[in-house]
Amino acid sequence: MIGPEMPPTVELPAVVPTSNAVPEPEREETVAIPTSLAPPEIGPETNLPLPRFVSLKTDEGNVRRGPSLSHRIDWVFVRRGMPLQVTAEYGHWRRVIDREGIGGWVHYALISGNRSVIVDEDMLPLLRRPDADAPVAAQLEAGVIARLDECTIDWCRIAAGGYRGWAPKTALWGVEPDEIRD
Repeated sequence: MIGPEMPPTVELPAVVPTSNAVPEPEREETVAIPTSLAPPEIGPETNLPLPRFVSLKTDEGNVRRGPSLSHRIDWVFVRRGMPLQVTAEYGHWRRVIDREGIGGWVHYALISGNRSVIVDEDMLPLLRRPDADAPVAAQLEAGVIARLDECTIDWCRIAAGGYRGWAPKTALWGVEPDEIRD
């Protein structure tokens, strides 16, 4: 016994008649939108954009592993005014990161909408006008926290230690590269 008998082969026509042809449904093309042009995600609790920058309102802020008091404390932020980036929201809790990418969940009462930045460049010249040739008002060390005022496409006006002036946006952490503030 060789095996079960195979059914006879049937020859198929070389051309399918057009009357039996079914048109293929039209397909919508998916177009990728660059992230810079896509609308920002909106936080479910505040209806504010995510991610967004805020600042630490208190001298100390516990950073927890999850969004509740029962989650363990992983970090403690200890610089009032430190800029943080909110990346998620859950109830009264906000997931934040600092400029080094370290973070977790903090209670919303610990953060403020008042904006600040951290100087990333050592001995950053604080200029009197948003112009590289402008007179220098002061120099700021790396790590200084400054209050954020207005921003143009390339410059931000900041204030720290009783001095106010303009700094290139690229030397600051706590402001989006394309952010403009009046």
